[in-house]
Amino acid sequence: MTEDTTLVKRSRYAVAAVFCVHGSVTGSFATRVPWIQEHAGVSAGQLGLALAFPALGAALMMPLAARVSHRFGTRNALRGLLALWTLALILPSLAPGLLALCGALFIYGGTAGMADVAMNALGVEIEHRLKKSIMSGLHGLWSVGALLGSAVGTLAAHANVSAQVHHAVVAVVLTVIGAVVCQFVLNIHPEEDEEPPARFALPPKSALLIGAVGFCAVFAEGASLDWSAVYLRDILGSSAAVAAGATTGFALTMAIARLTGDAVVDRFGAVRTVRWSGVIATLGGLLVVVSPTAVVAMAGFGLIGVGIAVVVPLAFAAAGHTGPNPSQAIAGVATITYASGLVAPSIIGGIAQAANLTMSFIVVTALAAGLAVFARVLATHRPTTAGAEPLQS
Repeated sequence: MTEDTTLVKRSRYAVAAVFCVHGSVTGSFATRVPWIQEHAGVSAGQLGLALAFPALGAALMMPLAARVSHRFGTRNALRGLLALWTLALILPSLAPGLLALCGALFIYGGTAGMADVAMNALGVEIEHRLKKSIMSGLHGLWSVGALLGSAVGTLAAHANVSAQVHHAVVAVVLTVIGAVVCQFVLNIHPEEDEEPPARFALPPKSALLIGAVGFCAVFAEGASLDWSAVYLRDILGSSAAVAAGATTGFALTMAIARLTGDAVVDRFGAVRTVRWSGVIATLGGLLVVVSPTAVVAMAGFGLIGVGIAVVVPLAFAAAGHTGPNPSQAIAGVATITYASGLVAPSIIGGIAQAANLTMSFIVVTALAAGLAVFARVLATHRPTTAGAEPLQS
């Protein structure tokens, strides 16, 4: 085994750990949304508005990630961006009202988006060098992290621990873990004569349809993560602990599906995989809408998790192979897909304010069906197996 191969494999495990840390922050936040809503004193509609700000921050800040990596190198950039993201978890639970909550969630989303682009770009580079698909597995580790974070959040909610204490402890622990594992990722620097990427870049035209498919998946994911606990509490009258368990179940099914996703895609192809994924997610959405009990609704959220699990990894992998700069291409497509995260919370909250959350998840179900309809756009965007460039460190 060559030194380069050893470094790449070591970096693969380190980036997998980074994905896990990133997901843990999201899971930790999602399970405490009801507590944050009550603490800030906001209505369902106001919460929907506030939950649009993470995606707004991400959409505005993600294009900067490529430039940060270019200036500081991939290792330092990822270490710094990940630390900003883990520490940003502390902010939302401190917000005393709507305005402060919107500002906190903007910072939370902006740091999340930049770290997201940096770690996905490294994942695409490692996939390229190893000459095999790994992106679904990496996103599976993100879901494992979300599961762990939501499980701790469920326990904290059951024990009536405030989100402020819960999030402060989790943020410190995850920041330390992130700093350690980032020491082992590839440290790639640009060539001396290489021009820095643009601060803001649109994706290539070939990636627009990829972004549309990702849009549907991220909408369903964001709605389920942010609103599943609220749905069980408000529509089905569940306790805080049971409601938080819906988020945990959703994260669990996504983790399992993503961890097995690379093998499924290799066997059946991206189109068939995404097409059937859309069917499963649609069935899950229908189950949530008609659910008479918390158990049925949790099963529905689980099916949504299975259905959308591999879509975003496939979209990011395709984006990373559409141009010479993976960070820039991923940032562009991520901006499109995360735009659904911008509109999802406000649409869900707005419909809930005007009607109810059941009607909101009819919209989620319709978009999940869009995955089955538009799956074919991924047919010509499979990861390349071309030889990798020499390792830069």
